[in-house]
Amino acid sequence: MQPDAYCQQKAAQSGSSFYRSFRFLPTARRRAITALYAFCREVDDVVDDATDVGVARTKLAWWRGQVAAIFGGVPQHPVAQALQPVVAEFALNEAQLQAVIDGMAMDLEQQRYLDFAMLERYCDLVAGGVGLMSAEIFGYSNPATRAYARDLGIAFQLTNIIRDVGEDACRGRIYLPQDELDRFGVSAADILGARHTPGFVALMRFQVARARAIYARALGALPAADRRAQRPGLIMAATYRALLRAIERNDFQVLDRRVTLSPLRKAWIAWTTSWSY
Repeated sequence: MQPDAYCQQKAAQSGSSFYRSFRFLPTARRRAITALYAFCREVDDVVDDATDVGVARTKLAWWRGQVAAIFGGVPQHPVAQALQPVVAEFALNEAQLQAVIDGMAMDLEQQRYLDFAMLERYCDLVAGGVGLMSAEIFGYSNPATRAYARDLGIAFQLTNIIRDVGEDACRGRIYLPQDELDRFGVSAADILGARHTPGFVALMRFQVARARAIYARALGALPAADRRAQRPGLIMAATYRALLRAIERNDFQVLDRRVTLSPLRKAWIAWTTSWSY
């Protein structure tokens, strides 16, 4: 299978709304962002599918070598091969891709976060930098778009964390900051035991409010001149903000189920958002 076809398949198999938003891009940019997304899926799968931490570390180390080869060698993996022309065309750098792996490696080293500063650092590694790389691929004329892109990536990751509290707990992970659990009277045992308490509802309401504030900050920073080029990110922002509303309407029932939007709802959001720019 050719590298671009492999990336296309990897991205499509994820069923992600991110992949659907790429269809609004010209061919070269769509191919580039699909390769970047496939890379993120590959390294994320190393951690999520890990049954042995040592094996996962070895796999991430191998991926670090593949990233190095993208910038000065002959990569072996089809995703790395697909990324090689992308990094040259869109001026991506090795440190950005290695930072994504750094973030994934954090999941192997820690399963709790003491405060939001620590969590934000994690979100910046696994998603903020991806937002910046995505902005380069989509194209922009005003450097202020970079601040938008980083914040948007962080907001996406916070939304994932809110949606996936129960799934992450099944892996023994709690991303919600410990000092905030304490503030709302929620224990780690409550999360791991899927206890939907009034304190948990208040805690999640606080998490959603913060995510919304970061979306607002990101969207407020995007220059009007770059809005059309950045449509994929704006489509995802509209989709994820709708997801937050759905989670809120479902009384933050995320401990024992996954709140989702229907494919029709996501398609409608994508279409209406696209035509707004």
